Amino acid sequence: MLSIELLDSKKHDSPEERLRQRTTFKCGVDSLDDYIKTRASQELKKRVSTPYVLTDLPERQVLGYYCLSSYSIASIELDESTAKKLPRYPLLPAILLGRLAVDSRYQGKGYGGFLLLDAMKRCLELSTQLAAVAMVVEAIGQGAVSFYKDYGFIEFPDDPMKLYISIVECEKLGL
Repeated sequence: MLSIELLDSKKHDSPEERLRQRTTFKCGVDSLDDYIKTRASQELKKRVSTPYVLTDLPERQVLGYYCLSSYSIASIELDESTAKKLPRYPLLPAILLGRLAVDSRYQGKGYGGFLLLDAMKRCLELSTQLAAVAMVVEAIGQGAVSFYKDYGFIEFPDDPMKLYISIVECEKLGL
C-alpha cells in the first residue's frame, strides 16, 4: 500500500532496515539524490523546507519525494492574463515545489504524477490557512518542463525553466 507522509528520520532511516532506508534512493539526478539522503531532515528541523515521502507500507521504502516551502513571486514575472486577476502588489505569496523525484527503480509507474497531484492538493489546502496565489516549480530539464506542463503549469515569461500553476487552477481540478 502506498502512503505519502512527512519525512520522519525514525521511520525512514531505521538502521535495522538498511536496505530499505532513504540512503539507497537514486533517481538519476545527483542533486536530488543528495538532498533526500543528507539534507532533507536538517531542512525540516530548521523549517527551511518540508519534505514528504512516498513509501510502500509496511516496509516504508522511500519510492519518491517532494518538498514544499514558502515563496514570493514578483507580480511582473507572471503572464499578463494571470497578473491582471491579482492585486497590484510588488510581491505575491506562493508555495515552492522545491524538489520532486522518484527512485529510478519505480520510474514509469505514475508515481511522479501521484506525488505532484498530492503536492498540488496540499498547496490548495495550505492556501486556506496561509495565502498563496500559485505553486511554483523550477524544472531541471526539458523533460521536467513537459511533465509540469502536462499538469497545467505555465512557464514564467522570462524563464522557461520556471513554471507555475495558480491555486485557483488547482481548485478547478477538484483536488
